[in-house]
Amino acid sequence: MLAGGGTAGHIEPALALADALRRADPGAEVTCLGTERGLETRLVPLRGYPLELIPAVPLPRSVTPALLAVPGRLAGAVSAAAAVLDRTRAQVLVGFGGYVAAPAYLAARRRRVPIVVHEANPRPGLANKVGARFTSHVFTGHPDTRLPNGEYLGIPIRREIAELDRLALGDKARAHFGLRPGLPVLLVTGGSQGARSLNAAVSGAARWLRGAGVQVLHIVGPRNTADAPQAPCTAPGPAMGPVTGEPGGVPYVAVPYVDRMDLAYAAADFVLCRAGAMTCAELTAVGLPAAYVPLPIGNGEQRLNALPIVQRGGGMLVPNAELTPQWIRDALLPVLADTDQVANMSEAAASLGRGDADRWLAAAVIEIVEGAVASGGNSSHHGAARLS
Repeated sequence: MLAGGGTAGHIEPALALADALRRADPGAEVTCLGTERGLETRLVPLRGYPLELIPAVPLPRSVTPALLAVPGRLAGAVSAAAAVLDRTRAQVLVGFGGYVAAPAYLAARRRRVPIVVHEANPRPGLANKVGARFTSHVFTGHPDTRLPNGEYLGIPIRREIAELDRLALGDKARAHFGLRPGLPVLLVTGGSQGARSLNAAVSGAARWLRGAGVQVLHIVGPRNTADAPQAPCTAPGPAMGPVTGEPGGVPYVAVPYVDRMDLAYAAADFVLCRAGAMTCAELTAVGLPAAYVPLPIGNGEQRLNALPIVQRGGGMLVPNAELTPQWIRDALLPVLADTDQVANMSEAAASLGRGDADRWLAAAVIEIVEGAVASGGNSSHHGAARLS
């Protein structure tokens, strides 16, 4: 059972592990556990894995009347998770955090199912702090994460990203998006839902970017299509979305979303983006330098995600409040115009990449299952592991 839901930062590592488990053992049975609130209801079925849902139990961060309802709701969610463990005869639970993880950890402990915890962020979430108390199998995606028994592994990412050869695929990827082969490309992405502040800054700097000969591949987000810059002419672009720009000019490609992020990375020379853990893991794996704009809410973990990359020379860091069209003109454009600096930053980013975390975590999970079977532990199943 793979328990990780809510955001792509919890779901994508779980799905990368699921893929790695299937590659290591085609007979493995993998089930994902989630809630109705999260992106898992869309992302998991798209990847072909069964999804079981349990009630979401948000935990208040302060003492409020809502806290009184938590014990009863949590008990119901734990019972629901235990029922899924029983029904699937799961031999191991791997948790990635989020609303679904805490009930899953408690259910696995109740059923004496081995627990594996993976924490992607520098500051562990509450669910994984709980889960880490129940197991010695704790892995982290950031070298500075502090959890009992924590071992730095990196973040599992998809094979098409981990094995991406940007140089070999570059021209094909640019053609796919309607970009020209001979000009630098800035990729702009605010994550799966886009980011209005990034959209506003880049749209406002569009004329300066075009004037400097910098092409833009701008993923505005599915709900933010109006954020794309208005151009004197809109020419039809690839099936992914429109290309805005003057005929024969420097392309500015604005799309609501991209299913093939490997092609987007291959087309790009530099990225302007948020600093989520998955984004940082993927960009370092493919060796793409970036200007990171940490999300201005939460506990500051996005800044911590990007900080080691920036300190090593693989990126830039700009607070959300300071990201303006003028910052792009005055701070980012000079970097984009310096091909040697971009190349050096690319090497620095790549030096921090870990593209095999999915394989290492899969091997650890399989070893735990085999050890439990050999010792006559949780399961008496034989043959292919039932990794639910």
